[in-house]
Amino acid sequence: MNVLAVILAGGKGERLYPLTRDRAKPGVPFAANYRIIDFTLSNCANSGLRKIVLLTQYKSFSLDRHIQRGWSFFSHQMGEYVQIVPAQQRVSEDWYQGTADAVYQNIYILEQERPDITLVLSGDHVYRMDYRNLIASHFKNGADLTIGAIPMPRETSTQFGVMIVDENFRLVGFQEKPTEPATIPGRPDQILASMGIYVFNTRNLVMRLIEDAKLSESSHDFGKNVVPSMIQRDQVFAFPFVDEKTQQTAYWRDVGTIEAYWDAHMNLISNNPEFSLFDRSWPIYTYEPPLAPAHIISAGIPGEGIRNSIVSGGTQIVGARVDDSVIGRNVTILEGSEISQCIIMDDVQINRNVRLKKTIIDKRVVIPEGMVVGHNRADDAVHFDTSPTGIVVIPKRMRFE
Repeated sequence: MNVLAVILAGGKGERLYPLTRDRAKPGVPFAANYRIIDFTLSNCANSGLRKIVLLTQYKSFSLDRHIQRGWSFFSHQMGEYVQIVPAQQRVSEDWYQGTADAVYQNIYILEQERPDITLVLSGDHVYRMDYRNLIASHFKNGADLTIGAIPMPRETSTQFGVMIVDENFRLVGFQEKPTEPATIPGRPDQILASMGIYVFNTRNLVMRLIEDAKLSESSHDFGKNVVPSMIQRDQVFAFPFVDEKTQQTAYWRDVGTIEAYWDAHMNLISNNPEFSLFDRSWPIYTYEPPLAPAHIISAGIPGEGIRNSIVSGGTQIVGARVDDSVIGRNVTILEGSEISQCIIMDDVQINRNVRLKKTIIDKRVVIPEGMVVGHNRADDAVHFDTSPTGIVVIPKRMRFE
């Protein structure tokens, strides 16, 4: 069976601004060592899927560079590849108008590769999934389309496509980001949300994309247009995503807002994280630069030390206190500083006696001596981007006078 994975990686990620000011959402750093795209790509690699097309569009330079550096281990001689395909206006003068249009504008790839199955994925979610189980379910049901599904709280319905299914998980309806959603039978507080994971019989996919492209009133989106159009005439099924070990709903996060991004990091450093980076049976691959180990240096200052934190290579922490934080590569934190509930990205320097709380610092920022951030919401809002819950974001290369 020939399977082609198509990853949609061109999203602007406007709700993650300013982290997406200079990069696409899938290229945003995550969990100190990784980029968000690494989780979807690692799922493909660990599932034995080694033919991957990455569709990019918005501010893709850093994402392209990361793929070239970190994902060149596939063997072209063995027919394996991660191929970056930028938006090319190949079939029209327009850039991608929606998720379905992005695949339609690259339909020539499907014609060249002629896969039996096309797996369409989003490049901006954090989760572990063995796609082989999803594909096996697709064949078992004799489906034309199978959609990854996960229960979510009813109040989140405006963020997701909501599936209505029968007792066999065949779709009988689909609501795109409804305010009054259909709920899971017997569970009025939960919806069955689409994960943005689609397994198509390629023949059906090509037909439906061509049909959709001809409709001037269409948004050319899988959730809004293609999936609803297929329910009445094709075999469309949901695949509930469960943890194979516990048989409970598995971990999956759309880290598309500052709050969700920060919450996901805080979960990583909790005592019992829902998502562990230490599962050796399912490694997360990424670009690994040559760095020295992290170096923690005591200056004999009362209260210094590190607690419940992740610290990456090349980092030096000298006489500082770091609590409940994620520290990236090549970070320097100097004497007397106190860092709490923070996400610090690569190549950041934090000088002496700095106090940071609930702060995200993007790459290549130098924090001046004595600066206090995250302790006064009114003052923070004057100088920085702040989320509704008070998380402060200091953008890449921000300079302080």
